[in-house]
Amino acid sequence: MKTNQLRSVVAAVAGAVLLNAMPAMADSTDDILNALIAKGVLTEEEGALLQKGRAGEKEAAKKKKDSEIKASFKDGIVFESGDKQHKMSINGRAQLDYRTFSNEVTGNQAETFDIRRAYLTAKGTFYDTYDFEMTYNGAGSTGSDLLYAWLNVRWWDQAQFKFGQFKQPFSMEELGSSRFLNFTERSMMTQLVPAVDRGAQIHGTPFKGVTYALGVFNGVGINRGQNNNDTSIDADGKSVTGRATVNIAELMDIKDAVYHIGAAYSDTSDNHDVNTFAIRTEGRGSNIFQSTAPGAVGATNKGYDLKRTGLEGAVAYGPVKFQSEWIRAEFEPDGNNSLVGGAPAGQGKDITAWYAAVNWMITGESYADVYKGGMFGGRMKPKNNFDPKAGKWGPGAWEIGARYSKLDASDFKLGAETADVFNGAGENGKFNEADAWTIGLKWIPSPNVRFLANYVTTDMDCVKGFVCTEDKEKAVNLRAQIDF
Repeated sequence: MKTNQLRSVVAAVAGAVLLNAMPAMADSTDDILNALIAKGVLTEEEGALLQKGRAGEKEAAKKKKDSEIKASFKDGIVFESGDKQHKMSINGRAQLDYRTFSNEVTGNQAETFDIRRAYLTAKGTFYDTYDFEMTYNGAGSTGSDLLYAWLNVRWWDQAQFKFGQFKQPFSMEELGSSRFLNFTERSMMTQLVPAVDRGAQIHGTPFKGVTYALGVFNGVGINRGQNNNDTSIDADGKSVTGRATVNIAELMDIKDAVYHIGAAYSDTSDNHDVNTFAIRTEGRGSNIFQSTAPGAVGATNKGYDLKRTGLEGAVAYGPVKFQSEWIRAEFEPDGNNSLVGGAPAGQGKDITAWYAAVNWMITGESYADVYKGGMFGGRMKPKNNFDPKAGKWGPGAWEIGARYSKLDASDFKLGAETADVFNGAGENGKFNEADAWTIGLKWIPSPNVRFLANYVTTDMDCVKGFVCTEDKEKAVNLRAQIDF
């Protein structure tokens, strides 16, 4: 009897020790139990009972760990479940600008400080399958604007489904985040690109180095400030937009390089846009072109179809990148209506634009590190941060670049080049044409902070109603940016 009691006491003590053992000893629990059984300290029944208790405790600990929410900072405030199936982050960006202009074009914007963007974002993933994002821009032209609101279903990487308000798949420069632009502003070309809209698309990576996307959208933009898609005739027409890209360097498994080619097409049918059409300089000064408003939609004006074709290419090796894009936008009136006030009825017109840019990370960072999914959209991280408070005296990352842009809307002239639809009388033989050079310097002291300085000169037609001593705008744009 005493032996049985002693054995029970020993079993209880052994069980307590085993069940409360350090995690590092968990793998040796079975060996210890087997040794105790072999020496007769425990019976096989007692050992099995202890093993069962240990298994139950391990299962409970795993469930607790999987359900725990851990907070961390990784380019944003991140909350993640222990099993890594669910994740949510709070992100934001602020772009604080200063712009000044030469006085040759007296109708441009004045010297000013500006909050170019102020975004607050909530995004994340549920069950490692359902991605979402909601972004507000506190610096919108009409106050706080809903910029993005979408759900992405990622059952397969080869075929994902996206719904909501997001960017249409067109243009490498437009699809890349404004956080990571090479210059303070995108090129003039992107003002012709179908950008953020409401709709649905299928997209994915069918093979290594290949991407595609095809979607259907309202075709009238994001209707900021009000949700009138269910009552406005503007949302009746639809836009079908698709894009495909190939990174030849990835197909050939060439490291530290990008050889990108891509093409996109968008067809917006039955467009009822009755607003004026304007294109602004890359320095965010004058409107290069300003149309008169087309006639109101009615019995004689059925709107117009807008077809856009885009080509893109980029070559990057190590710290050097060359990038270029081209677009043709064709405006075709529906029926025999006048496309733009004053233009011949039933006549279609087009606008073409392109740019070419070269950039060099003079501190040696690689552009291939920030290329993913058919675009340069990642965060460039300096090899050595500049953070004197933390005792880090590295140079940060430095980039220089140059971009040439060309935009030609001369098809919108009237008669024998005596006047044009956009601006009235042509200046110096120009009709809705513009050339721009941008020279840029960027400093990234640490991954979440950027400082940019751009000089932009634009040779253009004088805008109607403005007094021009020269048909040229010169601008200096400065930016301080933080994002997380």
